[in-house]
Amino acid sequence: MAILDFFRKAPLNTFELKDAPRVHVQQTTPYHNRSDNFKSYAKEGYQQNAIVYRCVNEIAQGAASIDFKVFQGDIELERHPLIDLLKRPNPLQAGNEYFQSLYSFLLLSGNSYAINSTAGGVPSELHLLRPDRVEIIPSNNAIPKGYNYKLNGKVVNTYEADPFTGQSDVKHFKFWNPLDDYLGLSPLMAASIDVDQHNLIAKHNIALLVNGARPSGAVVFKPQDTSGNAMMLSDIQRKQIQDDLNRRMSGTNNSGKPMLLEGDFDWKEMGMSPRDMDFLQNKHMAAKDIALCFGIPSQLIGIPDSQTYANVQEARLALYEETIIPLAMRVCSDLNEWLAPSFGDDITIQYDIDSIPAMTERRRRVYENVTSAVREGIISRNEAREKLGLSPIDGGDEVFIAANLFPLGGVEVAQDEGIDAEDAGKSAYDQKLDEYPDGSPVPDGLPNAYRLSENDKLCSNCSYYEKGLCTRFNAAVKAKYVCNAWKANE
Repeated sequence: MAILDFFRKAPLNTFELKDAPRVHVQQTTPYHNRSDNFKSYAKEGYQQNAIVYRCVNEIAQGAASIDFKVFQGDIELERHPLIDLLKRPNPLQAGNEYFQSLYSFLLLSGNSYAINSTAGGVPSELHLLRPDRVEIIPSNNAIPKGYNYKLNGKVVNTYEADPFTGQSDVKHFKFWNPLDDYLGLSPLMAASIDVDQHNLIAKHNIALLVNGARPSGAVVFKPQDTSGNAMMLSDIQRKQIQDDLNRRMSGTNNSGKPMLLEGDFDWKEMGMSPRDMDFLQNKHMAAKDIALCFGIPSQLIGIPDSQTYANVQEARLALYEETIIPLAMRVCSDLNEWLAPSFGDDITIQYDIDSIPAMTERRRRVYENVTSAVREGIISRNEAREKLGLSPIDGGDEVFIAANLFPLGGVEVAQDEGIDAEDAGKSAYDQKLDEYPDGSPVPDGLPNAYRLSENDKLCSNCSYYEKGLCTRFNAAVKAKYVCNAWKANE
C-alpha cells in the first residue's frame, strides 16, 4: 500500500467556524490635526496664547536690552561704524527694536533671517526677513545654494551663498534641529500640544459663559394621551420649546437661574462639569510646560503655587543665566562670524553682561567671595582685581594674612619673663615694621614683633609705657600698637 493511499482513505476533519465575540471599545479620539508652521505658531501661539506671548516678550526684550561693545583686538572702541550700525540698523528700526524682532522670530519659528545692504563694500543697513517668506535652496551638502525670498508665492529675489564658506548677504540664525539639515526647531513645536490644550481650555470656558456657564444636557419630555399612550412632539412644538429655553436660560445674564419645567419635562445632565474635568489644574500644568520649553521660570508668568525659587529676584537671575545670556551669546557668535569681518579681521562684538541689572546679585556674590579670599590670604589683591575685571596695581601681587595667624606647629611666641621678648618676636616675625601707614618711620629700637594691636593689649596700657615712650626699648611708640614684651600695669 502506497503512502498516499493512507491519506486518501483518512477521513477529512470538518471544522465549525464561529465568530469571536465582538467587543466595541469606546475611547477618546485624537485631538484635531494641527499644522506646524510659522503662521500657525504666530497666530495660535503668540497672538492667541497669553503664556507664549509673555515668554517670547520676556526673552526677546531681555536679550535685546543687553548693551554691546566693539573691540579692535583687546582695545575697546568708543566710536566705530559698526557701533553706529548696531545702534541704528535701518531707518525704520533702532537697535533694541531690531534685535527684539530678531529674537522673537527665532523663538517663534526656530529661524531668523537677517540681510545686509552694503555701501562701498561695508554693510550700511541691516534688515530682517519674515521666516515664512524665505525658502532655502538645498544642495548636496549641509551648505545651501542660496535663499529665495517669496511674496504671494512668487520669488522676488534670490540670494546666493558661497558653496565652500556659506557666506551670503543673508544670515540664517537658527536653533538646532535633529531632523532637518537646514531649518531650525521652534520651541513651540515641542510645546504645541500644551499650547493647544491651553487654548482649548480657554475656548471651552468662554463657551460655558456664552451658554450660561452650564454644560450641555437634554430636556426629556414623555407626554401621554388620555389613554396613557406615548405621544410625539410636532416640529413646531419642538422648535417652540427650544427657542423658549434659549431665550430664558442661555447667556451670561441668565447664569445660575433656576430652570422651571412643567408637566412631564425633565433635565438630564449629559456632560462633565468643569470641576470633574479639573480644567483649572490642567490649564496651570499646560502653562508650566509651555514656560518650561522656553526656559522661563513659572513664577515669572504668574502661575500660582510656583515656589521653585525663593523669590522673584532669584527667578529672574536664573532666567538670565540659563536662557537669555546663552541665547544672546549664540547670536553674538553669529554676528562675529557674519558681520564683524566686513569691518576688519580684528573687529569683534561682545555683549556687556555686567551691565544687566538682574546680574547685580551675582556680582555681589562674586565680590564677597573675592574679598573674603583676599582677607583669608588665599589670593592676592591683583588676582582679586582680575576676577572683578579691574586692572592690576603696583604692590598687589603679595598675599597678606592677619597678624595674629601662625602656621600650625610653628614657633610659639613666649610670654614668660625668662625668655627675651625681642628674640621671641624676631623668631615669629621675619620682617620688621619700617614705617607707619601715614609714612612716618618706626624707631629702630623697637622689636620685629612691634605691630598694630588687634585686641585690648595696647602700648597705652603697658607697664613700660610712659607718655608715648616705651621704657623697655627706650623708643617712641604709638598707643594702639603692641609688641610681645607687653606687660600689664601692676
